[in-house]
Amino acid sequence: MKLLLTSGGITNASIRDALLDLLGKPIADSTALCIPTAEYGHPWCTPFSAWRFVTGQTPAGRPTAPMCDLGWKAVGLLELTALTTIGEERWVPWLQEADVLLVDGGDATYLCHWMRESGLADLLPSLPEKVWVGVSAGSMVMTPRIGDDFVSWKGADGDDSTLGVVDFSIFPHLNHPDMPWNTIANAEKWAADIVGPAYAIDEDTAIKVVGGTVEVVSEGQWRHFPS
Repeated sequence: MKLLLTSGGITNASIRDALLDLLGKPIADSTALCIPTAEYGHPWCTPFSAWRFVTGQTPAGRPTAPMCDLGWKAVGLLELTALTTIGEERWVPWLQEADVLLVDGGDATYLCHWMRESGLADLLPSLPEKVWVGVSAGSMVMTPRIGDDFVSWKGADGDDSTLGVVDFSIFPHLNHPDMPWNTIANAEKWAADIVGPAYAIDEDTAIKVVGGTVEVVSEGQWRHFPS
């Protein structure tokens, strides 16, 4: 699977160009499935914020972070909590026919739980040409750990582990005005606890991963923490 791991979505021309490179064709010729599942595991999220993600509606006065409203050929909704009840014979073809998965933020451990429960996590290795575009938790779920500070929903394991598709962790929303605690100093403390390679990224930064090659795409601020 090709990954574009963002903090805030497709926020600038550089990240958009990276998306186009991964798709290998125009957005207008590409079909997307959006996944809002992570929203339901985070106390800051509501049905209204999930709707805004799916419909591409940004509240007045907030910076835009286009995802579902980029001009796709078609956009569908894939809710992971429903998949276990309808059978793989129905939803796996939907997944296979889409070019890109647009995965919203919220709680990464909750998203990880439902990716495993639904069977989506097991399918990822069989989808090498599929593009995964994550926002915040939708990016963090691909890492080995997210750090205790980012866990707001604890499943049966009760820890901060996620899928480990990539070998680094992500501290999102660096220097975000609505999250004054997301400073580089706190990112350094977080990275020390992670005990592994990690990146702190702001809303204008993304991490592109193809075939094990990692590339930072940024018009903003970011920091790499080696292991």
